[in-house]
Amino acid sequence: MQVILKADVKGQGKKDQLIKVSDGYARNYLFPRGLAVEATKENLAEMANKNQSAEFQKQEEMKRAEELKEKLSNIKIEIKAKAGENGRLFGSVTSKEIADILLEKYKIKIDKKKIALEDGIKALGVTKIPVKLHTGVTAELVVTVTQEQ
Repeated sequence: MQVILKADVKGQGKKDQLIKVSDGYARNYLFPRGLAVEATKENLAEMANKNQSAEFQKQEEMKRAEELKEKLSNIKIEIKAKAGENGRLFGSVTSKEIADILLEKYKIKIDKKKIALEDGIKALGVTKIPVKLHTGVTAELVVTVTQEQ
């Protein structure tokens, strides 16, 4: 019997996957627990529509990520911070500060976790920081740290 899974089933498959199982397993385990439905024409059509909608959604997210990458490539952030004589900062510039500046000045909301800054910026100068926007889409953000007077 062919069934469409409504949830991940260990050893069988993932959600919204069409699989073939024995009649008894389907009737006695999968159907009563709501883990699967029978693969009728209506259910197959519904699954196809769901998959098509999900694919369209992925393409839209990818398009938005590419547009955001273009915006970020033109942005140069300048941050003033207190520093010692040798150019080392007192503290560091974190990804949260960079995300806050992007939101405040440029109205671009980016999660601080997407800004790939390992330990923060700890010295004066120009730093190029990768920003992971989507799977396969990474923008480069230029951050200049200058000494506060």
